[in-house]
Amino acid sequence: MKIKEANIKGIFIIEPDIFSDERGYFCEIFSSQKYKNLGIDTNFVQDNISVSNKGVVRGLHFQVVPKAQSKLCQVLRGKVLDVAVDLRRDSPTFAEHFSIELSEENHLQLYIPQGFAHGFAVLSDDTIFHYKCSDYYSKEHERAIRYDDPILNINWHIKNPIVSDKDKNAELFNDIKNQIIF
Repeated sequence: MKIKEANIKGIFIIEPDIFSDERGYFCEIFSSQKYKNLGIDTNFVQDNISVSNKGVVRGLHFQVVPKAQSKLCQVLRGKVLDVAVDLRRDSPTFAEHFSIELSEENHLQLYIPQGFAHGFAVLSDDTIFHYKCSDYYSKEHERAIRYDDPILNINWHIKNPIVSDKDKNAELFNDIKNQIIF
Protein backbone atom coordinates (compact mmCIF):
# COMPACT_ATOMS: atom_id res chain seq x y z
CA MET A 1 0.00 0.00 0.00
CA LYS A 2 1.29 3.44 -0.94
CA ILE A 3 0.22 6.80 0.46
CA LYS A 4 1.04 10.37 -0.52
CA GLU A 5 -0.21 13.70 0.72
CA ALA A 6 -2.07 15.89 -1.75
CA ASN A 7 -1.20 19.54 -2.34
CA ILE A 8 -3.59 20.43 0.50
CA LYS A 9 -2.33 19.37 3.92
CA GLY A 10 -4.31 16.55 5.50
CA ILE A 11 -5.69 15.03 2.29
CA PHE A 12 -4.10 11.70 1.37
CA ILE A 13 -4.19 9.60 -1.80
CA ILE A 14 -3.94 5.90 -1.03
CA GLU A 15 -3.02 3.23 -3.54
CA PRO A 16 -3.95 -0.21 -2.15
CA ASP A 17 -2.01 -3.32 -3.12
CA ILE A 18 -3.75 -5.22 -5.91
CA PHE A 19 -3.19 -8.95 -6.38
CA SER A 20 -4.46 -10.08 -9.76
CA ASP A 21 -4.37 -13.21 -11.86
CA GLU A 22 -6.52 -14.92 -14.49
CA ARG A 23 -9.44 -15.11 -12.00
CA GLY A 24 -9.59 -11.37 -11.37
CA TYR A 25 -8.07 -9.45 -8.47
CA PHE A 26 -8.01 -9.21 -4.68
CA CYS A 27 -7.64 -5.96 -2.79
CA GLU A 28 -7.79 -5.21 0.92
CA ILE A 29 -9.70 -1.92 0.98
CA PHE A 30 -9.41 -1.17 4.69
CA SER A 31 -7.39 -2.33 7.67
CA SER A 32 -7.52 -0.10 10.73
CA GLN A 33 -4.00 -1.11 11.80
CA LYS A 34 -2.46 -0.55 8.35
CA TYR A 35 -4.06 2.89 8.02
CA LYS A 36 -2.95 3.80 11.53
CA ASN A 37 0.61 2.80 10.58
CA LEU A 38 0.30 5.14 7.56
CA GLY A 39 -0.69 8.02 9.85
CA ILE A 40 -4.47 7.83 9.39
CA ASP A 41 -5.74 7.07 12.88
CA THR A 42 -9.45 7.60 12.26
CA ASN A 43 -12.25 5.59 13.82
CA PHE A 44 -14.76 5.04 11.01
CA VAL A 45 -18.30 4.35 12.22
CA GLN A 46 -20.46 4.44 9.10
CA ASP A 47 -20.14 3.18 5.51
CA ASN A 48 -22.17 4.65 2.63
CA ILE A 49 -22.71 3.68 -0.99
CA SER A 50 -23.99 6.00 -3.69
CA VAL A 51 -25.09 4.62 -7.07
CA SER A 52 -25.29 7.21 -9.85
CA ASN A 53 -25.23 7.61 -13.61
CA LYS A 54 -22.96 9.75 -15.74
CA GLY A 55 -23.52 13.48 -15.37
CA VAL A 56 -24.59 13.51 -11.72
CA VAL A 57 -22.88 15.96 -9.34
CA ARG A 58 -23.34 15.39 -5.60
CA GLY A 59 -22.15 17.95 -3.09
CA LEU A 60 -20.56 19.98 -1.72
CA HIS A 61 -21.52 18.50 1.67
CA PHE A 62 -20.05 18.65 5.16
CA GLN A 63 -21.06 18.41 8.81
CA VAL A 64 -20.11 21.00 11.41
CA VAL A 65 -18.62 20.40 14.87
CA PRO A 66 -19.37 18.41 16.97
CA LYS A 67 -20.46 16.01 14.20
CA ALA A 68 -17.74 16.83 11.65
CA GLN A 69 -16.70 13.86 9.52
CA SER A 70 -13.50 12.52 8.03
CA LYS A 71 -14.09 10.36 4.95
CA LEU A 72 -12.30 7.58 3.12
CA CYS A 73 -13.61 7.48 -0.46
CA GLN A 74 -13.27 5.03 -3.33
CA VAL A 75 -15.06 3.89 -6.47
CA LEU A 76 -16.13 0.25 -6.70
CA ARG A 77 -17.51 0.54 -10.25
CA GLY A 78 -17.15 3.33 -12.78
CA LYS A 79 -15.37 6.65 -12.46
CA VAL A 80 -15.79 9.95 -10.56
CA LEU A 81 -14.05 13.25 -10.11
CA ASP A 82 -13.77 13.51 -6.33
CA VAL A 83 -13.48 17.01 -4.85
CA ALA A 84 -12.58 18.31 -1.37
CA VAL A 85 -12.77 22.00 -0.40
CA ASP A 86 -10.69 23.23 2.54
CA LEU A 87 -12.95 24.92 5.12
CA ARG A 88 -10.34 25.18 7.90
CA ARG A 89 -10.23 28.91 8.62
CA ASP A 90 -6.60 28.87 9.84
CA SER A 91 -5.36 26.83 6.89
CA PRO A 92 -3.14 28.49 4.26
CA THR A 93 -5.31 26.69 1.67
CA PHE A 94 -8.67 27.90 3.08
CA ALA A 95 -11.30 27.90 0.28
CA GLU A 96 -9.01 26.01 -2.11
CA HIS A 97 -10.01 22.65 -3.51
CA PHE A 98 -8.34 19.41 -4.47
CA SER A 99 -9.73 17.05 -7.10
CA ILE A 100 -8.74 13.61 -8.32
CA GLU A 101 -10.23 10.94 -10.56
CA LEU A 102 -11.13 7.80 -8.66
CA SER A 103 -12.08 4.73 -10.66
CA GLU A 104 -12.46 0.99 -10.57
CA GLU A 105 -9.38 0.85 -12.80
CA ASN A 106 -6.99 2.91 -10.67
CA HIS A 107 -8.33 1.59 -7.30
CA LEU A 108 -7.24 4.85 -5.61
CA GLN A 109 -8.74 5.98 -2.33
CA LEU A 110 -8.99 9.52 -1.05
CA TYR A 111 -8.78 10.36 2.65
CA ILE A 112 -10.46 13.66 3.50
CA PRO A 113 -10.13 14.86 7.12
CA GLN A 114 -12.65 16.88 9.10
CA GLY A 115 -12.84 20.48 7.99
CA PHE A 116 -13.54 19.87 4.31
CA ALA A 117 -16.63 20.03 2.11
CA HIS A 118 -16.90 17.03 -0.19
CA GLY A 119 -18.54 16.33 -3.53
CA PHE A 120 -18.11 14.27 -6.64
CA ALA A 121 -19.02 14.27 -10.32
CA VAL A 122 -19.95 10.96 -11.91
CA LEU A 123 -18.02 10.40 -15.14
CA SER A 124 -19.45 7.01 -16.18
CA ASP A 125 -22.80 5.23 -16.10
CA ASP A 126 -23.81 2.94 -13.27
CA THR A 127 -21.07 4.12 -10.90
CA ILE A 128 -20.82 2.81 -7.34
CA PHE A 129 -19.11 5.23 -4.95
CA HIS A 130 -18.23 3.99 -1.46
CA TYR A 131 -17.13 6.07 1.50
CA LYS A 132 -16.45 5.53 5.17
CA CYS A 133 -17.31 8.28 7.70
CA SER A 134 -15.82 9.02 11.11
CA ASP A 135 -19.15 10.17 12.57
CA TYR A 136 -22.78 9.34 11.98
CA TYR A 137 -24.99 11.38 9.68
CA SER A 138 -26.65 14.25 11.53
CA LYS A 139 -29.31 16.29 9.73
CA GLU A 140 -28.91 19.01 12.37
CA HIS A 141 -25.18 19.40 11.61
CA GLU A 142 -25.34 18.88 7.85
CA ARG A 143 -24.41 21.82 5.62
CA ALA A 144 -23.86 22.33 1.90
CA ILE A 145 -22.18 24.80 -0.43
CA ARG A 146 -23.38 25.22 -4.00
CA TYR A 147 -21.50 22.97 -6.37
CA ASP A 148 -21.22 25.80 -8.93
CA ASP A 149 -20.06 28.48 -6.50
CA PRO A 150 -18.13 31.12 -8.50
CA ILE A 151 -15.63 31.77 -5.69
CA LEU A 152 -14.62 28.09 -5.52
CA ASN A 153 -14.56 27.80 -9.35
CA ILE A 154 -14.56 24.01 -9.50
CA ASN A 155 -14.35 22.40 -12.93
CA TRP A 156 -16.56 19.33 -12.56
CA HIS A 157 -15.83 18.18 -16.15
CA ILE A 158 -19.57 17.94 -16.86
CA LYS A 159 -21.41 20.41 -19.12
CA ASN A 160 -25.00 20.05 -17.87
CA PRO A 161 -24.83 18.32 -14.50
CA ILE A 162 -27.76 16.49 -12.93
CA VAL A 163 -28.04 17.99 -9.44
CA SER A 164 -30.56 17.52 -6.63
CA ASP A 165 -32.78 20.46 -5.66
CA LYS A 166 -31.05 20.48 -2.27
CA ASP A 167 -27.64 20.95 -3.89
CA LYS A 168 -28.93 23.50 -6.43
CA ASN A 169 -30.33 25.58 -3.57
CA ALA A 170 -27.33 25.26 -1.23
CA GLU A 171 -25.74 28.44 0.04
CA LEU A 172 -22.89 30.25 -1.66
CA PHE A 173 -19.49 30.10 -0.01
CA ASN A 174 -19.34 33.85 0.73
CA ASP A 175 -22.73 33.67 2.47
CA ILE A 176 -21.63 31.02 4.95
CA LYS A 177 -17.83 31.28 5.20
CA ASN A 178 -17.98 33.22 8.48
CA GLN A 179 -20.26 30.57 10.02
CA ILE A 180 -17.86 27.70 9.32
CA ILE A 181 -15.72 26.81 12.30
CA PHE A 182 -13.27 23.91 12.19
